[in-house]
Amino acid sequence: MSYLGPVSQIPVGEGRTFAVDDAQIAVFRLRDGSLRAVDAVCPHKGGPLADGLADDQVVVCPLHGATFDLCTGTQAGGGDPVRSYDVAEVDGQIRITL
Repeated sequence: MSYLGPVSQIPVGEGRTFAVDDAQIAVFRLRDGSLRAVDAVCPHKGGPLADGLADDQVVVCPLHGATFDLCTGTQAGGGDPVRSYDVAEVDGQIRITL
């Protein structure tokens, strides 16, 4: 379990990339204030997923449009998934479990 800093550093509706141990993880703060986390790098073309468009269910890779479920990491239509992570807000801080 790691703390990544204050949740306020991620604007509502956006994502940010964090280095955690040897992993790059994209953390998204959804419009309802909840958090989701997946691998930060698209497995296809290396796109930065934190820069992709996200709603309350999915993130779209900004390089080629692959769509990944923010809860499970599965790719819509099949294909290579990304890993999803358990993330929560605890006392205003982002806590992630690898």
